[in-house]
Amino acid sequence: MRVIDDLKQQLGVMPLNTALQLARDKGLDLIEIAAAATPPVCRIVDYGKFLYEESKRSKESRQSTTKIKELQISASIDPHDLGVKRDHAIQFLCDDMKVRIKMRFRGRQKAHKEIGVDVMNRFVKELASYGQADSPPKMLGDRDLNVFVTPLPKNKRGKNPRGSTKPPTDDALTSEDVDDPQSSA
Repeated sequence: MRVIDDLKQQLGVMPLNTALQLARDKGLDLIEIAAAATPPVCRIVDYGKFLYEESKRSKESRQSTTKIKELQISASIDPHDLGVKRDHAIQFLCDDMKVRIKMRFRGRQKAHKEIGVDVMNRFVKELASYGQADSPPKMLGDRDLNVFVTPLPKNKRGKNPRGSTKPPTDDALTSEDVDDPQSSA
């Protein structure tokens, strides 16, 4: 079997008894990492520390799940209200969140769903420089029209209209920001 020591350096191919003796001499455990490999790969590590690192890695992968924000609009939305919803969607996309845009048709609006689809398509086009729709808007049942917008990669995304959320550092202060002690005298 191929053996890797606690410093992640290959020790080479050796018999099982020799690998176990090396692990015992160091006060560590011998763990089989890749059983399907030819020859099998084993590593000399502290088993408790190994389990801790594995659980830490799995937690990090679970935390990378995407957050989803939902915005609700209507087919008869005022242009100003649509602009406010657009600005919220842009901010969510700049914060790397998916946005679900939902439109519910009420009463007689169900007879003219094409108006709602036009409003939804126009809304998604306005978000095109910040995110892209996963698929065209879809009807869920006979009342709801939904579309998911996924943020573009940061290097292809438009500039955040609200700018950086980081406070300025002391190095970034200019002469206009600092009061001149001679002028106040």
